[in-house]
Amino acid sequence: MSARQTWFTIEIINNTPAILKKRRFSPNKLLGQNFLISRKFRQKIIEAANLSPEDSVLEVGAGDGTLTFEIAKFASSVIAIEKDAKLASLLQEIAIERKIKNIIIINGDILKFAPKKFAEKLKNYKLIGNIPYYLTSRLLRKFLEEEKLKPKEIILTVQKEVAERITAIPPHMNILALSVQIYGKPEIMEKIPADAFWPKPKVDSAIIKISEISDDFFAKNKIEQKNFFSLIKTAFSKKRKTLANSLSKYFGDKKTAEEKIKKAGLHKTARPEELNLENWVKLLLQ
Repeated sequence: MSARQTWFTIEIINNTPAILKKRRFSPNKLLGQNFLISRKFRQKIIEAANLSPEDSVLEVGAGDGTLTFEIAKFASSVIAIEKDAKLASLLQEIAIERKIKNIIIINGDILKFAPKKFAEKLKNYKLIGNIPYYLTSRLLRKFLEEEKLKPKEIILTVQKEVAERITAIPPHMNILALSVQIYGKPEIMEKIPADAFWPKPKVDSAIIKISEISDDFFAKNKIEQKNFFSLIKTAFSKKRKTLANSLSKYFGDKKTAEEKIKKAGLHKTARPEELNLENWVKLLLQ
C-alpha cells in the first residue's frame, strides 16, 4: 500500500486543548489570519505547485484545511503546520472524518520547525502556504538558508507589494529581492484581490513561486554567504547614498571604496538599487 493509504498522525505541541466539539472559530488578528475562501485561487496555488505523487509538501498556515486537503490529493504526503491550537485540532477532526491518510498536522510555529526531524518525509518537498504577511521575510530566510533540507520549490500567497519587491530588477533592487534571487528564481504567478479572503485584508495579495532553489550561486562564484550579506546590508543601510559613500567604512575609506567600485566596472555615483547579482559579486571580489 502507498504512503497515502497507510499513515495519518497528529503531533500537538505545547499542551493544546482537546478536539473542538463545535466547528466555530473567529480569525485571530494577532496571528494575521485571513482565510483564502476563493476556490478559484486555491486552484491557482495547486496549479502553480504542479504537484506529483513523488512530491511531499510542507504547508505553512494550514488554517481551516481547505487548501491542505486539496494538496493531499496530489502529493504523496503533507506536513501541515498550524500555529492556532484550535484550528490544528479542527484539522485533525476533519482529517479523521474524511479518512485522509497522508497528512501530519503539527500545532506549532513554522519558524521553530526543524525540517531534519522529518528528513525522511521531506526528501523531495515543496513549501506551500497562505501565510500571514508579517511572516514573509523571516520564513523565506529560514528555508532558503537551510543547509541540508531546502525545499525544491516555494509557493506562497503574500502581500502583492512584497511579491513585487521580491521579483524586482535594477534599478529597483532591494535586500529582500537579492536575498531571494541569490538562491532561486522568483516569479509572480497570479494576483489575488482582497475579497478572495475572509476577513478581507486591506491590501491585495499575489501567488509567488520560487524555483531552482540551491546554494550553487555561492559555490560557482566562490563567495561566502556571510560576506555577501554583510556587503549588501551595509550598502542598503544608506540606500539613498551612492555606493562610494555607503561602503566607505566597509572598505576602509571613501577613496578605497571608489577604487573597488571602479574595478568592479561600476560608476562611483551608482546606488545600491541599481546593481544586479553579478555586480555585487564583482564588487565583493575586489
